[in-house]
Amino acid sequence: MKITRQEIDAQNGVLKVEIAAADYQNKVKAALDKYRKTAKIPGFRPGHVPAGLIQKQYGKSVLLEELNKLTNDALYRYIIDEKLDILGNPLPIENGVEGSFDAPADFVFSYEIGFSPSFELPISSKTKMEYNTVKVDKKLLDKQTEDLRRRYGKLISSDVVSDKDMVMGKFEELDAAGVKDGGISHSTTISMEFLTDKAGVKLLTGKKVNDTFVLDLTLVSKGPEDAAAMLGIAPEAYAALESKFQFTINDIKRMEMAELNEELFQKLFGDEVKTEEEMNKRIEADLARMFEEDADRLFTKKAFDLLIAETKMTFPETFLKRWIKSSSEKPVTDEDLDREFDAYLNSLKWQLIQTKIFKDNNIQLTNEEVIDYTKSLVLGNYAQYGLPAPDDAELTDTAKRLLQNKEQANGIYDRLAEAKLTAFFKSTISLTKKELAYDDFVAMAQA
Repeated sequence: MKITRQEIDAQNGVLKVEIAAADYQNKVKAALDKYRKTAKIPGFRPGHVPAGLIQKQYGKSVLLEELNKLTNDALYRYIIDEKLDILGNPLPIENGVEGSFDAPADFVFSYEIGFSPSFELPISSKTKMEYNTVKVDKKLLDKQTEDLRRRYGKLISSDVVSDKDMVMGKFEELDAAGVKDGGISHSTTISMEFLTDKAGVKLLTGKKVNDTFVLDLTLVSKGPEDAAAMLGIAPEAYAALESKFQFTINDIKRMEMAELNEELFQKLFGDEVKTEEEMNKRIEADLARMFEEDADRLFTKKAFDLLIAETKMTFPETFLKRWIKSSSEKPVTDEDLDREFDAYLNSLKWQLIQTKIFKDNNIQLTNEEVIDYTKSLVLGNYAQYGLPAPDDAELTDTAKRLLQNKEQANGIYDRLAEAKLTAFFKSTISLTKKELAYDDFVAMAQA
């Protein structure tokens, strides 16, 4: 058996596998002998079917099967031995078979291959990028403190509506005579804190329990679907409505925020915090850590965009389109392929970039690292719900169990790989750190 390679250009090549009769004859004979022993053909006892009949019925299919095995094994070994960096798998060339299956002797099979592009990364220590994070100022600290106090506070009844109350009441449909007999009547809750229409806020503020007044739903809802839900009807029914509605306030609930005392500190932070000053330092540290993770994600996205935009690659596009169509589980039309091909190339481009970064910098994902990283994720979940962390043995068992789920394992590997990429970018690129106000940072992250 012999393989020769012809390089058509930098992106495309052809592999020819030459198979002599001596390479496959014994394998075909052994396979046919096996068929003869087990074949069930009417008129013949098992094991006594004439060899000629077996050859006639199974000869070509057995020959093709053995030639496929030989060819695939030879191609695999050749690609490994020659260290060929190819995309996808070799594709049989149409009409690329030399030899006769009717009078088998020597065969030559031709395959098209697409070479992976060679490229250089456009980043180094000379590359400069802005690293944006959130400025943890007094306004942010006060808001976080208020949110924590609200979370552990309690609802109390109030007589008068103010700007952050929950107003509980009933909508009733009106007609010319007043409340419509058999009309829509539905209880609902209006959260003053989330109203965006100033007219609605002004109308409700100062109202009291048992007050009844005409209320336009557009002033207190987020849109037609929300308004329909407040009336307990379908959006289609609301769209056809022309009636007015009155609203009667049945109750007003106000959040009485938890006091800043040792009881609250204990609920939030255990024995680590005992004073308001210590709480502020802890909140500041927690926010800084949280925003660092957000800043890392934003920075990594910027690095990704830069690499995709500036890394120069040339792909064997015709080959790739053939390979996508041949390897897809479902039929792919030319129209679908043309529409999605650029996105596919970008995805492939990023895979090659990431692989090069990991290979050139000896970045690896060891089993121990994956388990430790999974344990840290589990610990984070316990902390999020305020639960005590289990011991290390239980953590390890939980991590291993999670990694047995293929979908979860893939997600964990992706997150760890991204964390390693972020560390590489931060250590390679020259960073200029810039603190932004929280709202500005969110706007940049959403852009």
